[in-house]
Amino acid sequence: MSLLEQIKDAGIIGAGGAGFPTHAKLTSKADYILLNGAECEPLLRVDQQLMADYPDEIIKGFEAAGRLVSAKKALIGIKKKHGKVIALLKERIQVLGVGDFVEVSELPDIYPAGDEQVLVYQLTGRVVPETGIPIQVGCVVVNSETALNIFKASQGQPVTEKYITVAGDVPNRVTVKVPVGTPIIDVLRLSGIEDFTDYAVIDGGPMMGPVMTDIGGFITKKNKGFVVLKKDHFLIRKKSVTPDQARRVNKATCEQCRMCTDLCPRYLLGHNMQPHKIMRVLNYSIDDLEGQKMAQLCCQCNLCELFSCPAGLHPKMANLHFKDMMAEQKIKYTPDKTEFEARSIRNYRLVPSKRLIARLGLRNFDLPAPMAEAGIVPQMIRIATRQHVGAPAEPIVAPGTRVEAGQMIGKIPEGALSAAIHSSISGVVSEVTADYIEIRRN
Repeated sequence: MSLLEQIKDAGIIGAGGAGFPTHAKLTSKADYILLNGAECEPLLRVDQQLMADYPDEIIKGFEAAGRLVSAKKALIGIKKKHGKVIALLKERIQVLGVGDFVEVSELPDIYPAGDEQVLVYQLTGRVVPETGIPIQVGCVVVNSETALNIFKASQGQPVTEKYITVAGDVPNRVTVKVPVGTPIIDVLRLSGIEDFTDYAVIDGGPMMGPVMTDIGGFITKKNKGFVVLKKDHFLIRKKSVTPDQARRVNKATCEQCRMCTDLCPRYLLGHNMQPHKIMRVLNYSIDDLEGQKMAQLCCQCNLCELFSCPAGLHPKMANLHFKDMMAEQKIKYTPDKTEFEARSIRNYRLVPSKRLIARLGLRNFDLPAPMAEAGIVPQMIRIATRQHVGAPAEPIVAPGTRVEAGQMIGKIPEGALSAAIHSSISGVVSEVTADYIEIRRN
C-alpha cells in the first residue's frame, strides 16, 4: 500500500482546525511543503509541545509528505520565541540526515502567523491570490499534528486520538491526548472545575473560536483546545453579541476610521479586503454589490473586531453578514488580477501576540499548559461522521457489531471528498445515525 493510500485509510485531516482531508491535499505537486507550527491562537499549546516531544516522528512524517508532493524544500514554520524547540528540531534534522530537504524557518511572534496565507508569505515571500489556496503559488501546508499522524499512518496507525489544550481562568492548565469521541465534559473537568454554571467555554482559540452553547458534545479530530472563562469576562460578552445587536451598534457608532482595514492581515497581503467599506455598505444600506462581495475575502481571524477597532465594534460580523448572503445567492467574488504583492506598510502593522493577549484580558492566563496523562477512560464514545471538510463518512457497522480500537467504522463515500473514521476504543456499537456512531466499551 502506498503512503497516500495509508494516509487515506488512516482518516487523516487537517489537525489545526480546518479539517481538510489530507490525502486530497497531498495529490498536488508543489515547490514547497510548509509545516504550520505557528499556533498563533493565544493560550493554545499543542503544536509547540508535540514538536518538543515527538520531533523525529514529526520530521519523518513531514519529509514523507514533502516527497509525495515532489517539493523542492520542506520548511518548518515555528515562532522564534520557541528557542529550545528550534534547537532540538535542527539537531534532529541533521541526525536523521534530511538537512538537504527539511529546514526550520523562524516566524515573528505575531497574530495571525498561523493563517496559512500569512504563513506562505512569511516563509516563501509568495502571496496567495484572492479567494485562492496555497497550491496556486506552489505551496502545500500541513499542521505539525497532521505530520505526526502521517508518520503514524506509515506505521499502520489510524487517527483515533486527539491532542487538546484546556486553558483559561482555571486552576489546572493542561495539554492532553484523549480518544476521539470522548465526552467534552470529561476533558473540561481536567481543568479542576466541576461545575461550569458560572463559566463559558470557547471551542478553539480565543480569537476565532466560538462560545459553546452546549458542552455536552464529543471530541472530534478537529478540536484543538478549550478556553474556559467566567461568563462576565470581556471576551465572552463580546463573542456573545447577536448579529442584530452588532448591526445596531455598528450603524450607530462606526466613524469610518479604517483601523479595521489598516490592520487586516489579508489587506496587508495586497488583497482588496477592506472591512471599513463593508461596514459603510451595511450601515447605510448602500446598493454596492462589489462592496458586498468583498466580504468573501475575510479569513475571520477576528483581529478587526477584537483588537483593531478603537470603538469596540463588530466589523467581522458585518463581513459574515454579507459572506452568508452571497453564499445563499450563489454570488462569488472574482479577482481582477492573478498576482499580488504585499503592501509596503505591512511590516509596520503586524500585531504582536503579547499586545493582543493584553487587549483580550488574558495576560494572567498566558501560562504553560504542560503535557500530562489525561487518565480518561471513556465508557461510551460518539464518533461524528462529519468531522472534516466534505461529505460525511459512510457507516460500515451496525448496532450490535463488536469493534476493536483502530477499526474503521466509516468509509469515504464513492467519489466524494471525505475522510474515514475509526473507533478509538474496543467495544460494541450501540447506535448508528447519520451524524454519529456510538460505541460502548465492552
